[in-house]
Amino acid sequence: MPPKFLTKEGYQKLQGDLEFLRENKRKEISERLHNAIDEGGELVENAEYEAAKNEQAFVEGRIKELELLLASARIVEEDEPSDKVRIGSKVTIQEEGDEPENYQVVGAAEANPFNGKISNESPLGSALMEQPAGVEVEVEAPDGIFKVKLLVVN
Repeated sequence: MPPKFLTKEGYQKLQGDLEFLRENKRKEISERLHNAIDEGGELVENAEYEAAKNEQAFVEGRIKELELLLASARIVEEDEPSDKVRIGSKVTIQEEGDEPENYQVVGAAEANPFNGKISNESPLGSALMEQPAGVEVEVEAPDGIFKVKLLVVN
């Protein structure tokens, strides 16, 4: 599995998510399963038991996913100043006629555009990679090509 790039903040958040699932969510689901069994009746027809088993499968899958991700993660140092966009960079971009927008370029595992974190693998993120402030870049998105001006790179 190729390494996944994470910022230090992203690594810590995912580590916290993993710990929460292991320590809290597993216990919560275990209690739900025990309560459903204690209620008696046929387990085949017990909706609470079935829901808890489904959630348990989902949580165990997410734990495995996080364990693999964190084991292969490569933490990107954000301290090193750079005049070009790289993972961890904070950028300000602007499409013609729109207000400037601020983002941080992160690895795909911690991307969340609604919280200002775009993946280096996304159309916008990959178009910005290694670009200096002041350039206009073309972004090849599924909806078509558009241009953005890279105003600031931190």
